[in-house]
Amino acid sequence: MSSVVRQLRSEEAERVGLVLGLARLNQGDGFYLVAWDDAEPIGHLHLALTEPPELQDVFVRPGHRRCGVARALTAAAEREVEARGFSRLRLTVSVDNVAAQALYHACGYRDTGLPPERVQGTVMIRTGPIDVDDTFLTWEKALS
Repeated sequence: MSSVVRQLRSEEAERVGLVLGLARLNQGDGFYLVAWDDAEPIGHLHLALTEPPELQDVFVRPGHRRCGVARALTAAAEREVEARGFSRLRLTVSVDNVAAQALYHACGYRDTGLPPERVQGTVMIRTGPIDVDDTFLTWEKALS
């Protein structure tokens, strides 16, 4: 499948939010990249421009998974980060999300050596509270 990835435009936020959710919209430290199949939003990620920049809120609609959408989003985020002068990109991935770990490993991400982080409790996001009980690994990729 070929999809086009580009930065979310403000006039698209409501439409994309209805289909994909935009939990980190207006977080203030980055922006969303959205993958499109023609005029249909099929996936997104939030790119936080922190130090180092971080991939967050990666989501691909179920019917489009394992078709290269997450890989295309990740590659687009890497290009955005490099264009802004950063030399690495970080992400956290659940210890239980084997599919995501395989994708990120294939894309060149490696464990930073930081201890796994357990997140437990209610977290407030733009779309409301969510209950979380997970352990996350911190991975990073050095960019050229």
